[in-house]
Amino acid sequence: MEQIYDAPHLARNPANCAALTPLGFLARAAAIYPGKLAVIDGERRFTYRQFDERCRRFADALRRRGIAPGDTVAVMAPNVPALLEAHYAVPMAGAVLNALNYRLDARSIGFILGHGNAKLLIADREFGPLAREALRELGRDIPLIEIADGDIGASPIGVERGTEYEDFLCEGDPAASWAPPADEWDAISLNYTSGTTGNPKGVVYHHRGAYLNALGNAITFGLDRHSVYLWTLPMFHCNGWTYTWGVTAVAGTHVCLRRVDPAPIFAAIAEHRVTHLCGAPIVLNMLVHAPQSAKRRFDHVVEAATGGAAPPSAVIEAMQLMGFRVTHLYGLTESYGPSTVCAWQEEWDALPSGERAGNMARQGVQYLTLDRQRVADPARMEDVPADGATIGELMLRGNTLMKGYLANPQATEEAFAGGWFHTGDLAVMHKDGYIEVKDRSKDIIISGGENISSIEVEEVLYRHPMVMEAAVVARPDAVWGETPCAFVTLKPDAGAVAAADIILWCRANLAHYKVPKTVLFGPLPKTSTGKIQKYALRERAKEADASFETAASRPPQDEVSR
Repeated sequence: MEQIYDAPHLARNPANCAALTPLGFLARAAAIYPGKLAVIDGERRFTYRQFDERCRRFADALRRRGIAPGDTVAVMAPNVPALLEAHYAVPMAGAVLNALNYRLDARSIGFILGHGNAKLLIADREFGPLAREALRELGRDIPLIEIADGDIGASPIGVERGTEYEDFLCEGDPAASWAPPADEWDAISLNYTSGTTGNPKGVVYHHRGAYLNALGNAITFGLDRHSVYLWTLPMFHCNGWTYTWGVTAVAGTHVCLRRVDPAPIFAAIAEHRVTHLCGAPIVLNMLVHAPQSAKRRFDHVVEAATGGAAPPSAVIEAMQLMGFRVTHLYGLTESYGPSTVCAWQEEWDALPSGERAGNMARQGVQYLTLDRQRVADPARMEDVPADGATIGELMLRGNTLMKGYLANPQATEEAFAGGWFHTGDLAVMHKDGYIEVKDRSKDIIISGGENISSIEVEEVLYRHPMVMEAAVVARPDAVWGETPCAFVTLKPDAGAVAAADIILWCRANLAHYKVPKTVLFGPLPKTSTGKIQKYALRERAKEADASFETAASRPPQDEVSR
């Protein structure tokens, strides 16, 4: 029998169905609040009218340079206006934004440029040597635009001076029109994970997911047009957890920050009355332990969202004493950043501070814009009991999950097995419906908010001429949350090899934040089938004495971003 609601006159049409895209947030803000302050970057100020015009110029300049719909545009830059503008301009041109993690080594970045088939690279001159080496690794020439923001005295990246970003904007027309995507499922950005088996995987976002997660962030974090958001979170991390679009959605103010350092963070909070910021637990810990000379008093509450390894309860308590209110989030690159939140319950106010902070350190409940989360046995796909003890895999489902992995159908199929996204994180479900992540099934190490593949580090260790066996696990760290701990068995004829020798070898072959901070020597525990027992190594790592760390392994005091 024909359903009355399926009649032809009730079908979708251009009047009642438009593609969801975060690009419309900027057009709306510019139309309603044209004179409102949109972007602060040092001494520079842009209103929403100017922000919109710059992005339109940017998009038109890309088209004039031959960038076509579906092309990839890569950007290597800190949190400066150019990268924020790229989040609008690149998809306005129909292209796909690939914001590069400049903390990676040149080989990895060269791989990403090739794997994503980048047609244009926009790079900040601060990272000139890295960009040049990455292009050599790529093995082919691609057009280059150079950002010369800030007084950093950096020389041009190219052999010949490339077009500077501000000159590039002048190639475009601020009145140029743009159209939303024909399909909200179209790709808007490409982000790369560290992965667990060598080369990173390319995670493809769509317009629909970016739109929804941005609004989910705005609602969850309490953003409105009076919000002043400080960019302490790298914009290359899941497109800034989609706050690049979420802040604009409510016509808030973006405060750009080239480097994450306590002094400018506290100064910005006081000067601009910053209301919101995000960052890995290490950023919170850095603020807590900042020298008194860097700290500034402010008379308003600052909302601070954090994710990655759960922040220690002591850090949460210390942040509260300084005037910050901490919200704990959980997510992955594949989920556009935050997908769960440790939603506050009023009864927690009456709890002792330690117990209250312990509740806040849990990963929590699903985002408003996520369909569902569950903790289940991955083999039987059955939910574990909500007893806070039975471990299962955390799985997600909803509109704010990636399209899939670029050019990797097998990994995509595995990730979405059974109609759920498998996070690979092991968790428990508490009786109040809050989840708590207990371990990472694929041995990923989260250090300062960065994912580190233990397998990648092990491969470098095995290349050392004196190493016979090696295994890498996470070791708890008061500053970084976790750091790599290497267990090494030397060859019988190795002679004298010190921890410092192993660390220097790794520093020469890995991005510095991936280098083990602790090296322990001796035989590795194994099962009867010869598999290394990493669970035993994790326990050893927890007990490792700090004397095993060497000066060569410790990051400089100002290497917060690593």
